[in-house]
Amino acid sequence: MLHVVHHADYMAPRPERGTFKFDKYYLVMEELRASAAPMTEHAPQPMPRKWLEAVHDPAYVDEVFRAEVPRDKERRIGFPVTTRIRDRVRHTNGGTWLAAQLAMEHGYAANSAAGSHHALANTGAGYCVFNDLAVASNRLIAESDASRILIIDLDVHQGDGTASLTATREDIITLSLHAEKNFPVRKARSSIDIGLEDHTDDEAYLNVLAKTLPETFDRFRPDFVFYQAGVDPHINDKLGRLALSDDGLARRDRYVVGQARMRGLPIASALGGGYGDDQREVAARHARSMLTMAAENVRFACA
Repeated sequence: MLHVVHHADYMAPRPERGTFKFDKYYLVMEELRASAAPMTEHAPQPMPRKWLEAVHDPAYVDEVFRAEVPRDKERRIGFPVTTRIRDRVRHTNGGTWLAAQLAMEHGYAANSAAGSHHALANTGAGYCVFNDLAVASNRLIAESDASRILIIDLDVHQGDGTASLTATREDIITLSLHAEKNFPVRKARSSIDIGLEDHTDDEAYLNVLAKTLPETFDRFRPDFVFYQAGVDPHINDKLGRLALSDDGLARRDRYVVGQARMRGLPIASALGGGYGDDQREVAARHARSMLTMAAENVRFACA
């Protein structure tokens, strides 16, 4: 059973400026529904303003809520922040929070959007407005739902915003495995950073992950896991520089969920990056990723 969080606002109209394509978010759900896999859909509430302000600069939050983000910040984000985009990002952030709640109940749950790991304290960047991973982590700890959180970021791009927003905290650990020569040019400092060479393939990638992830779990002993499960390490991704196959992505996702579940830890995934001219193809990768992780969770539940 896949527990997936989705909301109609995830599919915002394409802004008049910028190149980001929002249509993959409804295509992901079409792919999931067409799979006939057992699935329950959950609709999130918008993230409360005060929860966003606990992580982001309140002045920036106010700019987003008024849909009056300065043009220099909009250029960093990659599109203008309209009222529809404001409503979208409040729901995608609320979606990661809801996925965490569902994961604590079912072992694993997915948000069908978000993973906005480039957003910084006082601005968005790289198609990210608010950093749902940092906001949800902060709230889980504030609500005493968790005491130590591990954020595993396997998007092809470094999770620089998440690293920056959590840099002074010892209760949130960030692991980023990314293409070293890809965006952002200036990397932040995660708790653990591993920059991979261009064209890293399945076996090399999975060997690095197998050497890193168990040690990270054992060293930091988290009690909750967020997983930024971007599919942009795929060999055919338009913005990626790595060379994972469909099978490589599936093995990656099974391994991450398996490492968490074998330790009895709940894990919630956010969609992350995935880019290409054929949005249906990209959406299918995301859908397969979520179904793979749900199947791995079931395997541990039945063991």
